[in-house]
Amino acid sequence: MKITKILVALAFLFSVSTANAGELSVTGSMEVTYQSEVNETTGNPLGMDRELKFSGSTELDNGITVSVMQDTDDNLSYGNSKITFGGVAGLVDIYVGSDGSELDAIDDITPTAYEEANGSGSGTYKDVGGLAGEMGIGLKFDVPFLGTVKTQYIPKADGTKNADNAASADTGMKGSGTEIVVVNNLGDLPVVGGYLDGFKLTAGYAEEEMATVANTSDRHEAVLALTGSYGNFKFGYQRELVDEGQTVALTDADFYKIESIGIAYAINDALSISYNSMEQEQHNIDADSSYTQDTKAINVGYTVGGMTIGFQDASTDNANMVLNAKDDTRTIGISVAF
Repeated sequence: MKITKILVALAFLFSVSTANAGELSVTGSMEVTYQSEVNETTGNPLGMDRELKFSGSTELDNGITVSVMQDTDDNLSYGNSKITFGGVAGLVDIYVGSDGSELDAIDDITPTAYEEANGSGSGTYKDVGGLAGEMGIGLKFDVPFLGTVKTQYIPKADGTKNADNAASADTGMKGSGTEIVVVNNLGDLPVVGGYLDGFKLTAGYAEEEMATVANTSDRHEAVLALTGSYGNFKFGYQRELVDEGQTVALTDADFYKIESIGIAYAINDALSISYNSMEQEQHNIDADSSYTQDTKAINVGYTVGGMTIGFQDASTDNANMVLNAKDDTRTIGISVAF
């Protein structure tokens, strides 16, 4: 907590300087989808997603940049927001806000031509990013040979996005949360870097206090991903571990292992295809965990300017961790970015 207060104070002190004229931009996207449910009644197959993002930036006389961001949800109400002080002391970016989480941003970074393996709703998977949407303070900086480090601290992970001059009350029993992500471009390593150009290693860890009562445990998340490219091919392998923690004293915590694989090929500048898979193993003392949920998907993506047309055919065995259950989907999506 003391470190957090010091960082906030430093961000404020460094920002107290005459600012140059800033600029504001609005970006966004809309997507319409048609999805067919193979194993159950489809109903209305049409869906839509829409997003807006407002961004502004300026530069202070001392060289520090200040950028702000506000996005919206599907109902165009306020979503996440963040203010970032860039280049503090010429070394570190400091931000305050609720723009997702560092682990949520890498929940599946294996390459795909359209959607990740279960991105169109085939199967139900546990995921990292339990601290997404929480108000926290974060740091981003580079370390020689190690790579880019991004870390965030949430004083109280209660889901509250306070207005200014306000603090959340002592409601709920959740405590604090921390997360860290390290991204290393292996081609930058000394000696062996020449052999590893194009490869990237991404690692992340998060801990969240699910309950402040005695005899409970924290939520733990871990990610390790290796991605790379060779010519028109892109490939990636990723492992995730999710320990949901104990919210009730002396109960057993559910534990999940997730494995993702992605192989994509760019046929030309506009057209690409990919094969994606995702598997989930479950440890649950109250259920049969001897089987694995398994999703395999074929993706096709075609991009023309700001428009992308995508197709996914996904098949899931033991869907939702139910033995022999199937959840297959076929999805066509058209998205436009502006």
